[in-house]
Amino acid sequence: MADRIAPLQAQVGGPRDGALLRFALGNALLDAGRTAEACDAFRAAVDFDPDYSAAWKLLGKAQLAREDLGAAAEAWQRGIDAAARRGDKQAQKEMQVFLRRLQKPRT
Repeated sequence: MADRIAPLQAQVGGPRDGALLRFALGNALLDAGRTAEACDAFRAAVDFDPDYSAAWKLLGKAQLAREDLGAAAEAWQRGIDAAARRGDKQAQKEMQVFLRRLQKPRT
């Protein structure tokens, strides 16, 4: 995993820095179990592009992995809104399901 992370981190702040780079970095960090850093990368991705629904979706997953349920719910809600603006029905539906599951009472 680290072999995927280092080259991406090296590009941060360079001419290719942007939402896609930060999303790729967040995804690699999430895969490596580095959830706090993944959250930072996904937040940076949506700072570059607030309508990047895939970044919102994985930000919610990273927050859930950190057991920050409120932050996960907020990310998914913002992702649902972003997906609706972009017409990304599949991402919208996925995040609605994630949000419903999160809001179910736990027994």
